[in-house]
Amino acid sequence: MIHKPVLLKEVLEIFDPQPGETYIDATVNGGGHALAIAERVGPKGEVAGIDWDCQLPEKLKIKSEKLKVKNLILVCDNYANIKSIAGKYNLGKIAGILFDLGFSSYHIEESGRGFSFLRNEPLDMRYSPKNNELTAEKIINTWPEEAIETILREYGEERFAHRISRGIIQARHDKNISTTAELVKIISRSVPQFYLKSRLHPATKTFQALRIAVNDELGNLAKALEDAVYILGARGKIAVISFHSLEDRIVKNFFKERSREGSIKILTPKPVGPEKKEIYENPRARSAKLRVATKT
Repeated sequence: MIHKPVLLKEVLEIFDPQPGETYIDATVNGGGHALAIAERVGPKGEVAGIDWDCQLPEKLKIKSEKLKVKNLILVCDNYANIKSIAGKYNLGKIAGILFDLGFSSYHIEESGRGFSFLRNEPLDMRYSPKNNELTAEKIINTWPEEAIETILREYGEERFAHRISRGIIQARHDKNISTTAELVKIISRSVPQFYLKSRLHPATKTFQALRIAVNDELGNLAKALEDAVYILGARGKIAVISFHSLEDRIVKNFFKERSREGSIKILTPKPVGPEKKEIYENPRARSAKLRVATKT
């Protein structure tokens, strides 16, 4: 599966990159946004692309060399460290920072780390196995029932969090739960019959919750937003694409608070969504919401 950059046209319109400017793509992934921005800022500009999963910058390095792109700085790191990354690479006045949140088609299709409930893989779910010891398997097999229920309810907004966490505890008494297929079976046994027939797969919210917990996605996002505004140049723009309500709420509230303080001005009173054509060509874009603010 080829990763398609979501809301690319809208991001480019809002950033309006000019020759010689500096940008950061804090979630570089397949490089769709970063390469398009790099083309516009030209050889005198630069784009720093960050990704916590070292496989992705490595793949993009090969791709950018083939395309003869020389103004792309690729960094394997957590975007929570964006401030120190900007200092380390002497990025100077930053015109824009993009966060395209959530996991990529690579993580589902190729990583083999259990991000998808449709594949039978080890219960890992780490973006960076090298820098993170916590796995989904560890949560499922060692955390107390109340803690599992809490993350399912808060990070997954799972209405049957209590029943699923109870089912997990009962199942792990018999044997270690180590694969996605085993977890999906437990979820399916634990929820009411009607839930199995709903539009959304019954494991969707549990898998989302575990992924967020394993990678501390919400905590990292809150820190990264704070530091991103700090390192932006005057009138620099921060753009965030989110895919679920938890992320969007953090971004919305952060923008509101900083706007009240006068440190930023919100450019999108309502989030920008994809056009029908983009949703048709890339169904993943359906739930995308883009919020943008500028530093005052």
